[in-house]
Amino acid sequence: MDLLDVTLREGDQMPGRSYDADQKIDAGLVLDDLGLSYLQVGFPATGEKDREVIRTLAPKTNADIVGIARAVERDVELALEADADVVEVFGPLSDLQLEHAIGVSRSEMFDRFERVLDLLNDHGVTAHVTLVDAFRTQPKHVIDAATRLDADMVTLADTVGVATPSSTTEYLDSVNEHIDPSRLGVHLHDDLGVATANACVAYEAGVGKADVSVASLGERAGNPALEELVAIGDLEYDEPFEVDAERLLPVCRSVLSTLEEDVHDRKALLGTEVMEHESGIHTAVMLEEPAVFEPFNPARFGGDRRLLFGAGTGAGGAKGILQRAGIEPTDERVGTLLAEFETRGPLETHEAVSLAKGTFDA
Repeated sequence: MDLLDVTLREGDQMPGRSYDADQKIDAGLVLDDLGLSYLQVGFPATGEKDREVIRTLAPKTNADIVGIARAVERDVELALEADADVVEVFGPLSDLQLEHAIGVSRSEMFDRFERVLDLLNDHGVTAHVTLVDAFRTQPKHVIDAATRLDADMVTLADTVGVATPSSTTEYLDSVNEHIDPSRLGVHLHDDLGVATANACVAYEAGVGKADVSVASLGERAGNPALEELVAIGDLEYDEPFEVDAERLLPVCRSVLSTLEEDVHDRKALLGTEVMEHESGIHTAVMLEEPAVFEPFNPARFGGDRRLLFGAGTGAGGAKGILQRAGIEPTDERVGTLLAEFETRGPLETHEAVSLAKGTFDA
């Protein structure tokens, strides 16, 4: 399954955000180092900023640079002028969206798709189609679109984040009976907290592409987290999606810094606290064998574990630090060191070892 990163487009559409061109270009170049297949960096019809970003990145990246466009000739012409490697045309086929969002019939929507795809194909540019609100569209209309439309990829968008793993499985099974799933993509939203799980379901169903974003940056609750999907792929499926897994977390953190975005301290993989341990039982055991209380070695994805020693440290942890410092762990020394930890902690492992040496080697 190929990954298409939407951080720079979806993140820029969040309320109160407006990344400048330099931020998007710098972040795009960093993301490209991961080995992603596609970077969706902007919406050319919205202004010169996104067109500049596309024009600058397209000749510099190994990833294909994607610009999005409504199924409107002028949108597509602006994407072509920006020299996007891929133009992703979007529009709905669901009853709700057709009636209330754009006010056209399904037949007219198909006509619009076909007109702009003809324009893209005439220019020799790779064309993708995204079906807005696909998971609330009758499967027969999605099958019809994948059959009729002359596009390399047809992406099914869970636009309002209503899908769950079970409903995603059911929906994909219904369309995969009639079309090659490798030609399908998924664009998912995390309103129910299961976007990454839904992306895993799509991978298991043979879907050819999934849209992701760093730290789930995106409208409302965001999109499947790039770092989560890559880590799950590597650990669960032995498939990191051609991403350089050992650089995953440093690159994601660099992107967040460039875009001036923060994540919660307990955000999976990226939060500052998720690879920290201070519990007495945990630190005592992990000094000897970290795997006892870790789902994976953080270094596998470019992260670092932090064992902290402070008021919560027990006798076993203090004993382990003394042993690591080459000092006999007598009961008296353990008690003294625990008192030092309570006063001076929390300390990282190397700081705790230095404290032990300074306390007992003088």
